[in-house]
Amino acid sequence: MASITFDAVGKSYTAGTHAIEDFSLRIEDGEFLVLVGPSGCGKTTLLRMIAGLEEISEGKILIGDRVVNDVPPKDRDIAMVFQNYALYPHMSVFDNMAFGLKLRKMPKPEIGRRVSEAARVLEITDYLDRKPRALSGGQRQRVAMGRAIVREPVAFLMDEPLSNLDAKLRVQMRTELARLHLRLSTTTVYVTHDQVEAMTLGSRVAVVRKGRLQQIDTPFRLYQEPVNLFVAGFIGSPAMNFMYAVLERSQDGTREALIPGHRIRLGSAQSARPSLESYLGREIVLGIRPTAFAPATTATAATLQAAVEVVDVLGNETYVHFNLAGRPVLTPDIEELLADTGADASTLGEQTRVTARISSDVAVTMGDRLELAIDVDKIQFFDPETSLRI
Repeated sequence: MASITFDAVGKSYTAGTHAIEDFSLRIEDGEFLVLVGPSGCGKTTLLRMIAGLEEISEGKILIGDRVVNDVPPKDRDIAMVFQNYALYPHMSVFDNMAFGLKLRKMPKPEIGRRVSEAARVLEITDYLDRKPRALSGGQRQRVAMGRAIVREPVAFLMDEPLSNLDAKLRVQMRTELARLHLRLSTTTVYVTHDQVEAMTLGSRVAVVRKGRLQQIDTPFRLYQEPVNLFVAGFIGSPAMNFMYAVLERSQDGTREALIPGHRIRLGSAQSARPSLESYLGREIVLGIRPTAFAPATTATAATLQAAVEVVDVLGNETYVHFNLAGRPVLTPDIEELLADTGADASTLGEQTRVTARISSDVAVTMGDRLELAIDVDKIQFFDPETSLRI
């Protein structure tokens, strides 16, 4: 096993396009690190750079203490797992897994030992004599992983290996991947555009945008302390709600956030963020996750009046969608996130769309009016000019 280090790495193409810019990151020995970001952000390019399949224009990549910029892929001692399995259809599962070892002229007893052990770990021992066409999608992906495991490399590189599976099987395979890493403890770099997958798998998650590292941290801290609007909007499902507000001081000296038709008393949120003082009288962006709402049952200082437009009942929880007066937040960060999901920003008009999660015990239907309490300690504040969290 080994650490992997990006040291001021850049990738430019002949047309002057910068795919990766000044990218620095250290992946620790034995770590499961996830690279996540919108389509086209450069995460797969970063993975291919580690593998040696993509040349580096600037900086250095180290595997362990060795600079590998000019080391051929076959000599880097890494193994890749791809999205499309890439199995040989005419070979049995055993031969697919053993193929790379045979090319290395490894003794047959050692090949048999490695394939048998990997098959046992992946629970595909009963399928070793079958051809890929006789396997399900999940079984094929296990074979692809087994082919990587038998090499006993210093690192695994995984490029969206679960994206071709159906939703239920993806959840199952995520659990198996986490268990496999716990058992093998091999350094793993995993690329995905699915932030739920990233948050459930990664010991740390690196958020990438346009070839630049935005933030790297544990899933918990990424969710609780996003560094900017882009990370806040990308991490979390459903996405964080954003709305413009003006900070003011009330008559009793506490801070309030004014949005059209509502005054949100910040209470304890102000003492936890003394830097808000410099934003008094200025417009800022509030970030409120759907989980920060709850039906108001008693008098509370922070509430919103909502006319329910859409209701999504998911069994143990319900999501209600409603609009608030005031122009939507459409900074470059948010517009990029909307474009990645296929949403059309031009349809937002002069209203801000909001999603709130409530208990499924609360009966609510389209057209109802709700009074929703806000947990002010969970509100995030952002500078609309820099997009940074205050």
